[in-house]
Amino acid sequence: MGKLLSSPKILVIAIAAVALLLVSVAGGALGASFGLGFLGGPIPFISIPAERVAFIGSYPLLNSTIMFWFGGLILIFIAWRAGRNVTDVPSGWQNFMEMIYDFFNNTVDGVAGGTPKAGRRFLALVSTIFMVVVIINWVGILPGVGSVGRIETIEEWVHHHIEDLEAAEHEKHPEYNDTQVHQLALIHLLEEHGDDTFVAFDGMFVPLGQGEQARVPLKHIVTFTDDELHHLADEVKHGEDISHDPVFERIEHDIHEGVVKEAFTYDAGGSSETDYNFTGQTAGLLVPYLRGASTDINTTLAIAIVAMFTVQIWGFRALGVRGYGGKFLVNPISQGPIATFVGVLEGFGELTRTISFTFRLFGNMFAGEILLIAMAFLLPLVGIIPFMGLELFVGVIQAYIFAMLTLVFGVMAVASHGDHDSHAEDH
Repeated sequence: MGKLLSSPKILVIAIAAVALLLVSVAGGALGASFGLGFLGGPIPFISIPAERVAFIGSYPLLNSTIMFWFGGLILIFIAWRAGRNVTDVPSGWQNFMEMIYDFFNNTVDGVAGGTPKAGRRFLALVSTIFMVVVIINWVGILPGVGSVGRIETIEEWVHHHIEDLEAAEHEKHPEYNDTQVHQLALIHLLEEHGDDTFVAFDGMFVPLGQGEQARVPLKHIVTFTDDELHHLADEVKHGEDISHDPVFERIEHDIHEGVVKEAFTYDAGGSSETDYNFTGQTAGLLVPYLRGASTDINTTLAIAIVAMFTVQIWGFRALGVRGYGGKFLVNPISQGPIATFVGVLEGFGELTRTISFTFRLFGNMFAGEILLIAMAFLLPLVGIIPFMGLELFVGVIQAYIFAMLTLVFGVMAVASHGDHDSHAEDH
C-alpha cells in the first residue's frame, strides 16, 4: 500500500479517478437532488417500436434499420479483408475468420454426431447467425447511439396520440361527424396529458444541466384551462363547430408552433423549488437517429423466422415430406388420438421456438439499452463504462445462444423418430 501511495503516477491517477467520480455524482441526477446536476440531460424517448427518422421516397427509414445496415457493412468489410489475400499461413483478419470457422466447424460436427462433416449442412447458417447477432449487438452500444437524434415536435406528438382517441370517439358516438370527433379527441388528449412533460431545445441542442426536472409540462406549451376545455367539449356535443372559436384557434396555433409559452416551477418535494424559464424554446421529444438493431423486435423476429424456416427445410430434406411431416400430422385412426395430440404439440412447439427466439434476444438487448441510458442519466461521464463491458459480453453470449439453439433444433429436425426412441432408451 505504501509503495502504491509513493508512486506519483498511481497517486495522480487515483486522485483523478475519485475527482471524476465526484463530478459525475454531482453533475448527474443524484446531484440534481441537491441543486446541482450541471451535467444532467433529459432521458431520450424510449419506445418498444423503432422510431422513424426520415423518409426515403415513401419508405420510412427507422433508426434500428440504419444500425442494421451499418452492421452489415462492417461484416462485408471484415469478409473482404479476410479474403483479399488468402495465404497458407493465415494472419490478421484471415486468421480471425478461420478461428471462428474452425470453432463452429468442430462444434456443429460434435453436436450433430461427432463424425467429421456430420454437421456441415448446419455450418453456414449457424456461423452467420452468430456473426450477424454479435455485430448488431456490439454496434448498438457505440457512443451516440440512443443519445443523438431529431426533435419530435408537439404537432407530431399530438398526431401520433390522437388517432386512438378518434377511433374511441367514433365508436362511442357514431352520430358525430369527423370534425366533431377530431375536436373532441383533441380536447380529451389535452385533458389527459396536460401534465406530460417535454424537452426544451435551445435550437437543436439540449444544454447541459437541463435534466429530467427541467422538462416542460404540456400545459405550459399549449395554453388552456380546464374550464375552457369543458366549455369547448360542451359546444361540440351540442353540434357547434368550434373551428373558429378563439380558444380553439389558440390551442391549434400553440400545437403548431410548439414552443414554451411561459415559465414554470419544479417542485422537488419539501421546500425545494426551482424556477425554469425556457420561453420561446422549441419543445418536443428527443427521438434517436440511431438505435441498436437487436432492440427492435422486428429484427429479432426476422432472424428467428430465418432460423426456424431453415430448420424446417433441413427436416424435410433429411426425412422427406412424409417422414418429417409425419411428426406433426398423425392419423388418429391408425395411431390413436394421443399420438395425434402429440403431433399437434410438436407443431405448436415449432411456433413457440420462434417466439422464444424473438423475445430472448430482444428482451436482453432492450433491457441493456435501458440500463445504459439509466446509468448515463444517474452518473454522467463514468456511469456507463463498466456496463458497456458487460453489454459487450452479453452481446457475445446472446449470439452464441441463438446460434447454438438453431443448431440443436436443426439436429433434432433431421433426426428420425427411431433416433429419438433410441436416444430415449439409452438415457
